[in-house]
Amino acid sequence: MITNYKQLELSTQILIKEALKRNIEVEILDHDDNFIRLKKGSKIEYVKQATKTSVDTYIVALIMENKEITKLILKEHEINVPSGITVNHIDEALSKYSDFINKDIVIKPKSTNFGEGVSILKGLKSKEDYVMAIKEALSYDNHILIEKFIPGKEYRFLVIGDEVAAVMHRVPANVEGDGDHNIKELVDEKNKDPRRGKGHITPLEKINIGPIEENNLASQNKDIYYVPNDGEIVYLRENSNISTGGDSIDFTDDIHDSYKKIAVDASKAVEAKICGVDMIIPDVKAKPDKNNHSIIELNFNPVLYPHNFPYKGQNRHVEKKVLDLLGF
Repeated sequence: MITNYKQLELSTQILIKEALKRNIEVEILDHDDNFIRLKKGSKIEYVKQATKTSVDTYIVALIMENKEITKLILKEHEINVPSGITVNHIDEALSKYSDFINKDIVIKPKSTNFGEGVSILKGLKSKEDYVMAIKEALSYDNHILIEKFIPGKEYRFLVIGDEVAAVMHRVPANVEGDGDHNIKELVDEKNKDPRRGKGHITPLEKINIGPIEENNLASQNKDIYYVPNDGEIVYLRENSNISTGGDSIDFTDDIHDSYKKIAVDASKAVEAKICGVDMIIPDVKAKPDKNNHSIIELNFNPVLYPHNFPYKGQNRHVEKKVLDLLGF
């Protein structure tokens, strides 16, 4: 029996564990790439990083990788997406600066994951901040999107097949004050949680304190030596990715079913079978309309583990849905 899978990415680990329960033969083809082969009888499936499978075509992955094309297709299907523009040079971005003054905007690369190169600028007043965000995004991609910031909370809908298998609210990296310790000390303490690690082999990632976190604190007139009041929540980042120290809160049973249908419709619009739909919603109890929600991204390789090991909430056993979809 295979035993050498405990250092693989956590989503791959939980998929292998369920496969073994089903008496599926598992072979690790490339440990570093989390590439495995599943075999039962005459049936063989190749799986990379738990959710890259044969059920989704290569062109589907390319569509979701390209945020501009994703938005175009969703708009054609009358699914809400943020308004915005695409630019490919800093001079072009600067020529549009006056259009965004005093507005809340998001600047992001056209083709990245895990929140890389994404900047959120609230009430834009500084050309320096604007230029810095443009340069950061351009360092990841030759084309970038400048979009309207959509207020509300971000939710990840994990679509597998024709259903939403789980819904998660991702909270940006944060600490809660106790009135005694500063932010750095609170981060150090929170990082002691055994569920936090590095490299996606644990349910949560350690919180880092780097330039992005320090700049975000500075925008709140705080630094790492600030002592938050008892119960005060201080956010270290704007983006809510688990990969940058965010917390995962299960919302599968708490969200209006109409939003789940929108997530499934979005996946079907790009013909995806496994998809992470990121949606901004101000009130999950209110029925969706033309103005109260927006899909900001579709992800072709969504991680499974935050839905099984949320910071708060129950295990949704989403790996079972993946193996069901693969016909095992």
